[in-house]
Amino acid sequence: MKFVDLVRIKVKAGAGGSGCVSFRREKFVPRGGPDGGNGGRGGSILIRANHHLNTLLDYRYKNHYSAARGDHGLGSRKSGKSGEDIVLEVPMGTIVRDALTGDVKFDLVKDGEESVLARGGRGGRGNAEFATSTNQAPRDFEVGEAGEETELELELKLLADAGLVGFPNAGKSTLISVISAARPKIADYPFTTLVPNLGIVRVDEGAGFVVADMPGLLLGAHQGKGLGIQFLRHIERTRILVFLLDGTRPDPLDDYRVLMAELKSFSSDLPKKPRVAALTKMDIVDDVRKKKLASLKIPRVPLHRISAVTGEGVERLVRDIWEKLRTLDRKEEGRASEDGGGAGYEASPARGRA
Repeated sequence: MKFVDLVRIKVKAGAGGSGCVSFRREKFVPRGGPDGGNGGRGGSILIRANHHLNTLLDYRYKNHYSAARGDHGLGSRKSGKSGEDIVLEVPMGTIVRDALTGDVKFDLVKDGEESVLARGGRGGRGNAEFATSTNQAPRDFEVGEAGEETELELELKLLADAGLVGFPNAGKSTLISVISAARPKIADYPFTTLVPNLGIVRVDEGAGFVVADMPGLLLGAHQGKGLGIQFLRHIERTRILVFLLDGTRPDPLDDYRVLMAELKSFSSDLPKKPRVAALTKMDIVDDVRKKKLASLKIPRVPLHRISAVTGEGVERLVRDIWEKLRTLDRKEEGRASEDGGGAGYEASPARGRA
């Protein structure tokens, strides 16, 4: 399935039906009172998060949605039938913006979370609603209201606990294939990964986390170089950044600095996230270089030495990520307790699927 994470759609809710002008006419009741019914409500257009979906592809090919109008009122005080609502289902992590102003209207992060994109028009009142003691035969009625109409931008930002960050061919896809059931394309050339991949990492019985394998970054990624901005947005959703640094490259520490600079240029919030780093491909690094890399350190960031091929250091890396996530959970739970006795605390959406 093609991965699509940014689309623009137009939605138009249905108009309400008009009220009816009618008078009761039955045998032996030649001058019955007004009995015109109200018009039905127009159909609304809603949006709902669905954890079974992982792309906005459907909205690339169909981007105009119109709900049915409400039926007009009838005699005998019969209200018109309301128009049927339309529900647009999207992946969890979808942000809805006003296409003209860019303002965020909704951020759907929970499965089943639902919001109204365009509200259907109210049905007009029939003449039965206008009867008074002084006006017992009104011919007044209301025309149904128009439905709301708007143009929106849908942007998908994947929900994951840990995001793998690194240059192309740093071993991200190999690692995610080893620690989870995800099976991304793996090859010994840059940009094998063209779309984000999600994998669930099992740590203990009933415990685990979601990891995202992002396409490799290049110098200038925040300006769109390589796959750049197209996928940097997904890193914003992750709770922890896992930097994979190719141990066979001349200066892994400089690679780390470049990656950090790209993230900071894209969003000032990204460098504030907890970080873990790992030197990869240690199975093909010779002994002389291993001694040199053994002294390599990144301030305030744990640096692992791993080989996804042989399994060296992988379990320790996974445990480190897991412990940092648990620490974040405890902090979030503590803040929730301070705000309202802990009643409002919920686990992260990504880890809820693990």
